[in-house]
Amino acid sequence: MAQVGIIMGSESDLPVMQAAIDVLKELKIEHEVDIVSAHRTPEKMMSYGQQAHQRGIKVIIAGAGGAAHLPGMVASISPLPIIGVPVKSTNSIDGWDSVLSILQMPGGVPVATVALNGAKNAGILAAQIIGSSDKVVLDRIIAYKEELKTKVIASSKKLNS
Repeated sequence: MAQVGIIMGSESDLPVMQAAIDVLKELKIEHEVDIVSAHRTPEKMMSYGQQAHQRGIKVIIAGAGGAAHLPGMVASISPLPIIGVPVKSTNSIDGWDSVLSILQMPGGVPVATVALNGAKNAGILAAQIIGSSDKVVLDRIIAYKEELKTKVIASSKKLNS
């Protein structure tokens, strides 16, 4: 059963959101992926946001470009933690419109926001949220971070040899 829902406003967001999919696969966390547009399929967005927790989803990662309403709108109707990924899209103002649309949420409607095109970090953050109550996932996160450390040490040794 999926624990993380990954949604995006359009198929053009998939190349960015793939990084979240990849890291969740690497950490062996079940997830689902769908296209849910806040502007073109608002009924689907409402249904997804209101029902995801009933299907076992624990965290939602929502990527969007341009006006980037998807993460905030889903956060307004879901009891789950939402991680927003601002996507630099073709109609974007250098990505800043997406960043600010996701970052500047009103009190009571939080969206954890990662960097522009930062879907990998969104996947890691989702795993860490799940890991806070699941020891198996927590152990995978610890191993993942240890591997990051090992890679940096190896790169440093290579550079200095």
